[in-house]
Amino acid sequence: MSDAVRLSPGDTAPDFTLSNDTGAEFTLSSLRGHPVILYFYPAAMTPGCTTQACDFTESLESLRAAGHEVVGISPDRPATLATFRERDSLTITLLSDPDRQVMAAYAAFGEKLLYGKVVQGVIRSTFVIDADGTVTLAQYNVKATGHVAKLRRDLGLAG
Repeated sequence: MSDAVRLSPGDTAPDFTLSNDTGAEFTLSSLRGHPVILYFYPAAMTPGCTTQACDFTESLESLRAAGHEVVGISPDRPATLATFRERDSLTITLLSDPDRQVMAAYAAFGEKLLYGKVVQGVIRSTFVIDADGTVTLAQYNVKATGHVAKLRRDLGLAG
């Protein structure tokens, strides 16, 4: 799985259908016509992933005002995502990719450094996809803390 080619601006975003935290199916192409911020994170309810999800939730209103939808994907099961949503009052879309197939398509799963060791795992990554389904921004190995603020700057959004 670590042989996947990383996406770059100008690439077509791979379409997918995954289950959300209620078990309902969600398809990326259903958001055509709107820019999408798609981010991959390792595990619900861990400190870094909670910080990142809460930051996206706190920024959701202003991101939506700029036209963006936010979608987070992890290997967690829908029931775990539902607990995560409720525990932290999350308002972003949370999707379950237990087989890591979508992560592989986005090269967001593979070799990474964890506490100085090379391991296979989810690579914390964020993609901005335009209204036509084209990747306009691809960021790999992002930091959980401060990422949303940096992303807002990269998108030219105030605050």
